[in-house]
Amino acid sequence: MNSINNKTGNGLPLDGIRVIEFTHMVMGPTCGMILADLGAEVIKIEPPGGDKTRQLPGLGIGFFRSFNRNKKSVVLDINTPEGHATALALIGQCDVMLENFRPGLMTSLGLDHDTLSKIYPRLICVSHKGFLPGPYEKRLALDEVVQMMGGLSYMTGPKGRPLRAGTSVNDIMGGMFGAIGVLAALRERDSTDRGQEVQSALFENCVFLSSQHMQQYSMTGEPPPPMPSRVSAWSVYDVFTLAADEQLFIGAVSDKQFVTLCGVIGAPELLQDPSLSTNAKRVDVRPELLRRLGEVLRHHRVDELSPKLEAAGIPYAPIVRPEQLIDDPHLRASGGLVPMQTDDGGTTDVVLLPLTLGGRRPGVRQPLARVGEHTEEVLSRLTGRQTT
Repeated sequence: MNSINNKTGNGLPLDGIRVIEFTHMVMGPTCGMILADLGAEVIKIEPPGGDKTRQLPGLGIGFFRSFNRNKKSVVLDINTPEGHATALALIGQCDVMLENFRPGLMTSLGLDHDTLSKIYPRLICVSHKGFLPGPYEKRLALDEVVQMMGGLSYMTGPKGRPLRAGTSVNDIMGGMFGAIGVLAALRERDSTDRGQEVQSALFENCVFLSSQHMQQYSMTGEPPPPMPSRVSAWSVYDVFTLAADEQLFIGAVSDKQFVTLCGVIGAPELLQDPSLSTNAKRVDVRPELLRRLGEVLRHHRVDELSPKLEAAGIPYAPIVRPEQLIDDPHLRASGGLVPMQTDDGGTTDVVLLPLTLGGRRPGVRQPLARVGEHTEEVLSRLTGRQTT
């Protein structure tokens, strides 16, 4: 790989790191976006006409805008000799290559780690896969597929009704683990002067999410029940329906919090009942306790009760829909939701990475790239400018 000074002065940890990205949908793009937000120059290679993720309908309509900020767009047809040669030359100018295509595709194109490492030994190659090496590795996988295989859907839905999580949790977390692998590989390269292959996989990611329940079984010998059927460790830990059919989650996880809750909602009679004197006793009669609490809470409004619970230190949460988060006061005030210029010239609010670095929130540094917007800029770096 060429030694090129990529420093841009953006003041972020990965300034000077160049990444080339052959990805689509969610998993690979999430990895690239994390690296871009942290300061890397990320070059997204799109096919002629652009990444089809840009045009997804329905629940996929927000994918591209959510996971492709701070990147440059270069259009190449890597299935042609000229485009392939150009891609290979660009890879040689990068520290990291990302991909998340079906098993075997990059190998068939000669853009796999085994091939590239012989030419560019310092290159870090990241493959986002359905499964890590093993009996399942050639299977095609989707987020919903691995949620069913990895215990998550079973634990989420009612008994006999497995239910996928309401977002692409494994795709997103798979991209996160890919980015973690990149950071580790970059650190190791500092001492070895060699790159390596990083693999992140949907199935193993989902099993990691289910690992606490696997340990629960190992320790107790009892299969963990789905979350809707679980035996709660706390007596008050549920969603209640309040006045006007509004809902509120309330959790009183200690004896002190239970006493405080009864005072806040005006239910002193519950404190006089000896069967409710400790959490263990309350768990024994939990269905009846929740019924009695529900009768009291039916007379409270969410907007009136919420500040009282907060002042009293009682955990609570309204049931918030995604569209309501756009106006969430904490997200706005904390800088976690910021405007970004879109590829069509408009503006949208995007959610930033959920972290701070020295008090800084890595943010949006450039408009969302139009298809091929940076092709000329990026390809002009190559000696003997090649065409696509």
